[in-house]
Amino acid sequence: MPTWFVRDKKSFAQLWADGHHGDDFPHLWCAGLPGAQEALTGSAPGRFFRPPYVGHRGWIGVRLDGAVDWAELAELCADAYRAVAPARLIELLDAR
Repeated sequence: MPTWFVRDKKSFAQLWADGHHGDDFPHLWCAGLPGAQEALTGSAPGRFFRPPYVGHRGWIGVRLDGAVDWAELAELCADAYRAVAPARLIELLDAR
């Protein structure tokens, strides 16, 4: 499965194109900023879910089998990067 890392060490997103662990639909798991998992799963439980293995760390599962808001997905991935990247890399990102 495609996985994205910060400095080849910490993953911040994983794509499960064929589903995984009983979730038989395409979806993305991504690291979440504090409180994001609860807010998203609470506001749109049909689109967002708590993924197995990493959900206890605040990661967010995003269904990709319906209408996908690509701008929202890009924002979630950027937030996922920020959730695991060291402060110096976040500063570089913010400087852009």
